[in-house]
Amino acid sequence: MTNVKFLKKKKFKNAVMFSGLPGIGLVGKIVVDYMLKQFKAERIAEITSDSFPPSVHTKKSLIELIKDDFYHLNYKKKDYIFLAGPVQPALDASTASAKEHYEFAREIVLAAKELGVKEIYTLAGINVGEKRMNSEPKVVVASTDKKLLESFKKIKAIEGHQEGLISGAAGLIVGLAAEHKITGACLMGETNARLIYGDHGSAKKVLEVLSLKFGFKLNMDQIEKESKEIENAFQQLNKQLEEQQQEDMPEKGLPYVR
Repeated sequence: MTNVKFLKKKKFKNAVMFSGLPGIGLVGKIVVDYMLKQFKAERIAEITSDSFPPSVHTKKSLIELIKDDFYHLNYKKKDYIFLAGPVQPALDASTASAKEHYEFAREIVLAAKELGVKEIYTLAGINVGEKRMNSEPKVVVASTDKKLLESFKKIKAIEGHQEGLISGAAGLIVGLAAEHKITGACLMGETNARLIYGDHGSAKKVLEVLSLKFGFKLNMDQIEKESKEIENAFQQLNKQLEEQQQEDMPEKGLPYVR
C-alpha cells in the first residue's frame, strides 16, 4: 500500500508537476534534484510504500522509512509540484509486482489531482547503448496529447520510435493521469544503462528543454562541469577502444611465400 501524507494541505490552480525518481542513468532524479537545489521549494507531502525495497534509511545512526516527497514552488506566479526521492517500485518482479506499480502510480496521480495539478511531466532516461558514448544526447518526448507533443518538438525534443514501452513510474504516472483528464508527457534523455552513477550530460539536455518550455532561469555551471567530465570520460574510453582495435587488426601487406 502507498501512503501520501500531506504536511500542509494546499490546493493550487492549474499546477504543473514534474516527477524525477531514480531510473536509467538517474536522468530524471538529477534533473529534479538540481532544480530543487536552486529554487526555494517547500516540502508539502511525504510518500511511503510497501512496494519500495525492503530497507530503511539511516542517518547518524537514526532509522526512518525510505520516503519520496512532494515539493511546492511558486515561480513567476505559477505553481509547480516536484516529486523527488531516492526510490520507486523496483522493476524486478521478485521485489514489486505489477499491481504494486499501478497502485503506487495511481496514488501519486490522485495526490496530484488533489493538489490541483493539470499537467504532469515525468523525467527519465532512455537507453541508447553505445550511441551515447559517441554522440551528444537528445531528449525524446512521448505524450498523451498531440498538441503538447508538437510543442516540445519545437524546442529541441524529438519523437521516439513508432512503438515502444516506458516502464515504471515514468510511464504509468502519465498514462494513469490521462484517465483523470490531466495531460502529460514523458521527457527522456538519451543515456547508457551502464551509467549507474548518473548521466549529467543527458540531464543537462532535459533541463534545457524544461527551461525553454517553462521559462526557468537556472544556473547551469555545476551541471555543465559534471557534464564535461562525463563527455571527457567517454572520449578517453573511445580512444582506448580505438587503440585496442588497431592492435587487434591483422597486419596488411604480408609477403606471400610459396
